[in-house]
Amino acid sequence: MTIVSERYRHVITAAVAVAVAALIGAVTTTAAQAAGTERPGRALPLAGKVIGIDPGHNGGNFDDPAYINRLIWNGRERETCDTTGTETDAGYTEARYNFRVAGFLRADLIKDGARVVMTRTSDTGVGPCVNRRSEIINAAHANVAIDIHADGGPPQGRGFAILEPVADGPNDKVIKASVRFGALLRSAFRHGTGMPVSSYDGVDGINFRNDLAGLNLTTVPKVLIECGNMRDATDARLLTSTRFQQAAARAMAAAIVAFLR
Repeated sequence: MTIVSERYRHVITAAVAVAVAALIGAVTTTAAQAAGTERPGRALPLAGKVIGIDPGHNGGNFDDPAYINRLIWNGRERETCDTTGTETDAGYTEARYNFRVAGFLRADLIKDGARVVMTRTSDTGVGPCVNRRSEIINAAHANVAIDIHADGGPPQGRGFAILEPVADGPNDKVIKASVRFGALLRSAFRHGTGMPVSSYDGVDGINFRNDLAGLNLTTVPKVLIECGNMRDATDARLLTSTRFQQAAARAMAAAIVAFLR
């Protein structure tokens, strides 16, 4: 469980606060639980909040090309309903990675008091289409949402990138908040996982995109994170590690707590 301590509230930059909270908060909470000294009735940092999680793609997408290749409207143009996602050279799929991290993140957020809305609840189905994923999270009136992905970039390219929305109508009112969340997530993920920012995608780990339904159609603050490059051997070893996946989830939770406090 990640708790952001009040004593960090006045640290000059929010990014540094997130990094410190992600590192220290988890340690102190674990120690308190082990010692049985955690105070009963302690306020949970996400009590009353709704968080949306969209684990990109789905494990069954490989088996139903007709479904995922049908066209939908993404807010600016037509794109395919979904894709299979990428995979490592050894065949570990992005869909599996996304869903595992989403599961760890969901558990962390629930421990922090949140109600969590997922766009899919298994890794054996097909879809839903990317526009439907936005509808699910928008209908839940989530306070913030995150799309979890891993990239299929150039074999020698490393690192993670935060994809942020560009104003196009439906998302106009959440652009500023999404940019703030993206900055917090970038700092928390870099410090919490050791994964560097992308060497090929965006600038200093940030890339503004206007071609993705999940960002174009959102009415809640939202970003998409490409957690690393599955086509790079170093990143692939990290992305397929349970330890890294749990660290990635903790970093995401820390950024969400910081954003909503």
